[in-house]
Order: sequence, then C-alpha cells, then structure tokens
Amino acid sequence: MSFKRLKMQLVKLRLLLIPLFVVGGLLVHHWVPAQAQADDTLRLLYWQAPTLLNPHLSTGTKDFEASRLVYEPLASFDARGEMVPFLAAEIPSIENGGVAEDLSSVTWKLKSGVTWADGEPFTADDVVFTYEYISNPEVGAITSEYYTDIASVEALDPTTVKITFKEPTVAWFVPFVGTNGMIIPKHIFETYNGPNSREAPANLAPIGTGPYITEDVKPGDVIVYVANENFREEGKPFFKRVELKGGGDATSAARAVLQTGDADYAWNTQVEAAVLTQLEATGIGRIVPKPGPNMERIVINFSDPNVERDGQRSHKDVPHPFLTDLNVRKALSLAMDRQTIADQLYGVAGTPTNDYVLSPENLRANAPWEFNLEEAAKLLDEAGWVDSNNNGIRDKDGVEMRMVFQTSVNPVRQKTQEIIKQDLGKIGIDLELKSIDASIFFDSEPNNPDNLGHFYADLQMYTTGNDNPDPTGYMRRYICEEIAQKENNWSSANDSRYCNPAYDAMYAELVAMTDPDARDEQVKKMNNFLTVEDVAVIPLIDRASPAAAANSIEGIDLTPWDLEPWNIKDWTRKS
Repeated sequence: MSFKRLKMQLVKLRLLLIPLFVVGGLLVHHWVPAQAQADDTLRLLYWQAPTLLNPHLSTGTKDFEASRLVYEPLASFDARGEMVPFLAAEIPSIENGGVAEDLSSVTWKLKSGVTWADGEPFTADDVVFTYEYISNPEVGAITSEYYTDIASVEALDPTTVKITFKEPTVAWFVPFVGTNGMIIPKHIFETYNGPNSREAPANLAPIGTGPYITEDVKPGDVIVYVANENFREEGKPFFKRVELKGGGDATSAARAVLQTGDADYAWNTQVEAAVLTQLEATGIGRIVPKPGPNMERIVINFSDPNVERDGQRSHKDVPHPFLTDLNVRKALSLAMDRQTIADQLYGVAGTPTNDYVLSPENLRANAPWEFNLEEAAKLLDEAGWVDSNNNGIRDKDGVEMRMVFQTSVNPVRQKTQEIIKQDLGKIGIDLELKSIDASIFFDSEPNNPDNLGHFYADLQMYTTGNDNPDPTGYMRRYICEEIAQKENNWSSANDSRYCNPAYDAMYAELVAMTDPDARDEQVKKMNNFLTVEDVAVIPLIDRASPAAAANSIEGIDLTPWDLEPWNIKDWTRKS
C-alpha cells in the first residue's frame, strides 16, 4: 500500500567522538580486502566506522547501517512509498482486518518458518520481547521514542502480534517498521534486558533473521559478514561474503569506488560537488543519489557546557549563559549564509532551507530565512550584547560571546565551519572550531565525552531527518522528556537540552490527532515554532546523501525510509 493511498484511505474514513582532532584522508586507499579479487565478495566502505551492532543502543547512523545486514523489521517503505513486508506475512490494512477501524490497534501476521541465524525459530514472542527491551528505561534504548504511544504488545499465537495504542493513531505503521523497527532475538538478549544491556556479547556478535551473519568484527575498523545459511529466501543473498571497511573520510571513500576501484560501494559520499563530478568522470563507478529528508543543521546547546553538575557538563538544569536568549538565537540564524554554503560546497546535492521536516513533500513548511548580518548585529545590540572593552568580542555582565563549534571530520563540514566562523566574527562572536573523528562524534558509548549526546560544546553540526513518512517520532526529539543526560546514558534524542512547555503541548496535540490533514498542518506549525519563532534549531541545507557504487554492482534500490543495505540480499555483480 502506498503512503499516499494510505492517507487517502484514512481521510475517507475520517478516522483516521577521547578528544581527537583529526584531518581526513585516512587509510581507505591503502585498504586491500582479503577477498578483493573474488566476485562473490562485496566490498563496502563506511568512512564513519561502525562500533556497535545493536541498533537499539546506537546513536550513529553508521551502526544502524552495519546492523541492517543482520537484523530485519516487520516491514519497511520503499522509495515509492510502498510498504514492503520483511518478517510480516502481509501488510495490515483496515480492509484485511489488520488495522482496527478506530485506529486503536494493528495486528501483524508473521511469516511462518522463519528462523534466526542460529537455527532457533522466530516467533511473535521475539516481537513482544523487542518491545519490552526497547521500552525498558534501564536499557536506555535510543529507539524508545518510536514506541511511547504503545499500550501493549501481545502475542496472540506464534505468528500473530497485536499492538494496542494508548490513543487511536494514524501512525500505526511506526513501531517495528523501517530503521527503528529491527527485531532482536529473545533467547539471545533476555538476560541483558536491564542496566547490563551494553554488556551483551551479541552487541558485537549479532544473531538476526537477515541475509548475513557476522564472521569477524573489529569495532572502528572492519566487519566481515558471511551469508546466513538459514536465510529464508533460497539462492539469496547473491554475495557469499561482505567486507565492510570503516574509517577514513568521504573523499577517500568516493575515490576508492569511483577512481581506483578498491571498493564496490561507499556510503554517504558527502564531498564537494565539483570533486565528486571529477571522480565520476573516470567511468568505473556512479553516484547513486539517496532521496530523503536529511537536513544539515546547527544544534544549539541550551545548557552550559563549561559548568559541571552531578558528574556531567551540559546539565539540563544549568542554562547556557547566552544561547537561552531568543534574540541571540535569532541573530545566529540570520548570520548563517546558507546560500553560499549550498553554492560553494554542495552544488546540486544541497539547497538552503529553514525547514526541520523536509519529507514527505506535503509536510514542508517552507519556513522563511535570510542572511542579514546587519539585522543580526542589531538584535545583539538590543539584547545588550556589545563590545564593552573594545577587544572585538561582544560581552555582557562579564561574559564574552565565545563559543566552541564542533562537528565530525569531513571536508565539507570543516569548510562550512570556516564560512560560519568568518561571518560570526564580523558581528563580534568568536568561534573555536573543533572537528572530531566521525567514529567518536557519532559514537553512543556513555563514557565518551566527545560524542554528540554529551554535547560538551556550544554549537554542533550534523545531518539527520525523519526516518519514517510519519514524523511524529522525529518531532519528539525536542520535547523535555527526551533530553540526553547522564541518567539515560546520554542516549535520548534531545541533545540540545531544549525544553519548552509550549512545544511539548503542541507535540501532545499532534499525537492525539487522527485527521491526516490536521496532522500535516500541526507538523508545519511545530516546524515553524522550532526554526522561526523560538529558533531551537538552525537548519542549513536540504541535502541529498549520495552513495558511490561500482558500475558492476546491480540491484541497489535506496529509499528515504530505511538504511542503505535494506535490500542487500538483492545486490549482485554484473558479469
């Protein structure tokens, strides 16, 4: 069923990163896979090296990507908006009785005869357990935001699962679907369903129902997968072996596929447009655009990163000395030269935006933005931030307007940082630029003070977006309850420490809405509140996520609503 059709149906019914400062250019071009010449080996490059293979404990997309070769959801959405079953036998609908007419529940029928890679049967109990694991606060699952609207998950029989929601919802397809819906085995994880969740050996040796199983895992370096002998589709996957090399930088990864042929596929080749075009001209590989909702943004820290309380900096109860001032945040947004960043660094792969939600298209708010340093300076003057001691930096009550601005190592991001630093310097704001190796910045380890969850800086920059056609979970990222702190292992999604009861109230209204058109308008209203009225986040670029693939690799079918290896069982090498 297409998402568009689904909406029409519902409308009709009316129910409806160790501090590390690294310059890119790592080892990718020196990597020689053990099976480099074997046609049955697929060579992947992820310049952000995976470090964890449990998608429910990971904050980095790289880890979700690496997990997706092993784990599967009940279903997913393809690029055309069609729901595709994985572990489900069929897609539920009101017509087939799977979705309750009042939208209070959804019942999934599971495929029969599916086994885990170790031969144990996959049953409805595994789906129930996955919910119990994700919703257990002691586990600290990063995916829990997508399961908060559930009242219960029941196994009606070994191949039937019923999900009952707290309130009727049009978004019945969010739990257990797509990126955040991967099912984990009860018999492997049931003794780690608590505060010991991160001690599970399976976090680095996963047993899934997917087409591959890991043979060798070196976190931050190489993962070797081999075909799952118990995979249910005869003859698949086509590649017997997959070698995933992590680390390096986006340019080296693109070069390895498009110029030297050292790899078959490179994820997220965020490279300056001119460089990518030049590399593609060699003719041995191609750029594969991934459509989607990804937005490069400036995340604002509403807490003070320089004051420690209860063993942590950026404590939610210690306000930032000036980023809690709305005029200051408005000035920052006005000082972002989005057009220059897009033109000089992204080319056709990026356009300026001030929208938090980019996709589906009907949810775009087209929020206004402008680059106006004069108006930004005026706002700062009005807020009392002036250069009182003539040192070139604005100050107020003895506090100087100096900030640490961090992001991952990436040539495009470092050049974006330079553009922003120059512009903010013109209006008396001093930026210290910090670049952290991607494997550390996007790491979810609770003891890593340099990951984005700890946010021990004033500003940080990265890309993400809603990973489901329904953005409810994505909008949840800015409610007070989701603030990342020590007590939740910094695993919650609100790394900004933003808390505004007005936004929380709008979110509660969105969750309760069943009219699709009203929900669309509510998302746009919340979008404008976040980016224009309260400037809780500063969107920069609506960016594509181009991958690079060897011309010999066929079957790649990227979708905005799942991870890039989602259909890797169908990838093959052209003879």
